[in-house]
Amino acid sequence: MIEREIPFEKSLLRVGDLARATGKTVRAIHLYEELGLLKPATRSRGGFRLYEPIAIHRVRWIELLHGLGFSLQEMGELLEAWWGAHEGPRAMEQLRELFERKLEETRASMQHHQRLERELLDGLEYLKVCHVCATPTVAVEGCVGCGQDHGMKDEPALVAGFISRPARTRTSGRGGFVRVEDIR
Repeated sequence: MIEREIPFEKSLLRVGDLARATGKTVRAIHLYEELGLLKPATRSRGGFRLYEPIAIHRVRWIELLHGLGFSLQEMGELLEAWWGAHEGPRAMEQLRELFERKLEETRASMQHHQRLERELLDGLEYLKVCHVCATPTVAVEGCVGCGQDHGMKDEPALVAGFISRPARTRTSGRGGFVRVEDIR
């Protein structure tokens, strides 16, 4: 006798299909299930996990929380707290507080990254002049006292960290880096 597929199963995704649709590995999908973050709708007659198409959204939700800095363990705790709140308004208030805190953290992170971007842009602008160096065969030590006009009053911090040497490394040949052996 040939087994017929149940029509319900046609709309469900096998674990491999879910993994491909979300860019995750099968192992990641299994881990999400083990931690209670994802649940298959059923199993096929052959024992395969079958997920509803909405599971794709759940995996994307997990990705969003991960992007906000939550560990998988913390995500599980969030779900437990949500479902354990018993009162909708209280659960929503806790969620609102969490979102507000994460929004503040995200904005602070964005400001930090904007400062890093500025440092990188300044460093790149400074280094453009180095493409047309008047003494291209000079040793790296020659860059320390470079006389070329880079169009800036001072070296950007990222560049200065390479071309300035603390007293302890003047003979180490490692620019502004301190050798592990020199740390006391």
